[in-house]
Amino acid sequence: MIQVYTGNGKGKTTAALGLALRVSGAGQKVYICQFLKGRCCCESFSLEKLKNVKFEQFGRINFVKGLPRDEDKRLANAALNSARRAIKSKKYALVILDELNVALNLKLIKLADVIDLIMKTPKKVEVVLTGRLAHPNVLKLADLVSEIKDMKHYHKVGLKARRGIEF
Repeated sequence: MIQVYTGNGKGKTTAALGLALRVSGAGQKVYICQFLKGRCCCESFSLEKLKNVKFEQFGRINFVKGLPRDEDKRLANAALNSARRAIKSKKYALVILDELNVALNLKLIKLADVIDLIMKTPKKVEVVLTGRLAHPNVLKLADLVSEIKDMKHYHKVGLKARRGIEF
């Protein structure tokens, strides 16, 4: 099954991590691959304590702003290759590809490669793709699509990201 969490609202990664917690609690293995993220985040401290969760980041310390660099493309493709190996191994019940939609939108990875990954996903592996601006072709292939919509956000009144809440 392929799930997509997209939209301009806060909570896509958080929703995916909630599912990871549930799958881990059921005694199954989880692989979490973060595209575009390379700085330490508080969820990594919790995930490291779960024996059946593997967590990897493929990004620079600072999230991509403006035009992506060659390093961003290299890291995004390394993430895609790692995800492909995790899915193909069939040892994970859940594979989360956090911010894959953004990496695809920035053209750091190829749509054809993402579609190939989706099409070759074994039936027993649940894959979650997160990030804004999910590609229409990815949405068509998904079994579940959740759009997180921004209706009101405290960042708009100047509050900065808070440790433990946003990162």
